[in-house]
Amino acid sequence: MKFSSTECLLDLYEEKLELEDYQSGVPRWCTGCGDNAILTAVQRLCRDEGLRPEKTVFVSGIGCSSRFPHYMKTYGFHGIHGRALPVAEGIRLARPDLTIFVNTGDGDCCSIGAAHWIHAIRYNMNLTVFLHDNQIYGLTKKQASPTSPIGTKSNTTPRGSYLDALNPLTVALGVSNASFVAQAVDWIPESLFEIVKAAYHHKGFSFVRILQRCPEWLPKLHEAEMQEPDSVQLLHHENALQLSPGLSKVYKNQLKHDPLDIHRAREIASSTDVVPVGILYQNRDIPCYEDTRHTGILRTPDIVRKGLETEFEKYTV
Repeated sequence: MKFSSTECLLDLYEEKLELEDYQSGVPRWCTGCGDNAILTAVQRLCRDEGLRPEKTVFVSGIGCSSRFPHYMKTYGFHGIHGRALPVAEGIRLARPDLTIFVNTGDGDCCSIGAAHWIHAIRYNMNLTVFLHDNQIYGLTKKQASPTSPIGTKSNTTPRGSYLDALNPLTVALGVSNASFVAQAVDWIPESLFEIVKAAYHHKGFSFVRILQRCPEWLPKLHEAEMQEPDSVQLLHHENALQLSPGLSKVYKNQLKHDPLDIHRAREIASSTDVVPVGILYQNRDIPCYEDTRHTGILRTPDIVRKGLETEFEKYTV
């Protein structure tokens, strides 16, 4: 079999992709912010999977987490508040050949973009979605978000928030056509990476809620969980994630959970005694919306231009 010089150069290029090939600029997040850990995990995933930067897109809305595309040396779309998911869906339909990630915050996703979030789960398009949940509006300087625990004092709730926090896991698991729901935490990098990797490899709408620290506005958030490993429960199963000896040695609170059991997944998600970490639910048999509707034709600039010219010709005098 003969290869052209161009193919050989491309193969050589692919083999040499390193972390710096995905790094763009110095992150401006606060020291200790969980976004830094998530960025590291995702850049490592891109390197390990050999994702071509020119074939990878990161889409975000507004918030601290939504600066993510600026720090990835790939294509990116920094959109408006709550609208990351419809933008990503449009990209998926127009360019099915691209790998698409979405980075959104608890306010961006669960409040302003809540309607898009619910229906994106229903459509089950092939997107990998990371919910950066620090339980506060951070970029706009400390307002209560939908996931803020009851009693959280903020600039909008100076006497403490009056409502129970919304649980993104139970919401996602309650939507028809949900195909992948997981939870990670930023302070356990090994499990964070493995969950990010599993989400990437799932074909469908992969929803990963990542509990993260906010040292600026909620400095004590997750302090108890970090100091007491048993407050975190690691989920494992032969059809899901396997725990390494090192991780098992530190985190002894473990639960064997079949990710196909959605009823048990809902029970685990509803628990307030421990923080479940792992894949709660995964169903590989749910079809992706784009597979049922897409023609298989890439909407390249040439195809779009020809289509427009054809339409314009109809009205040419």
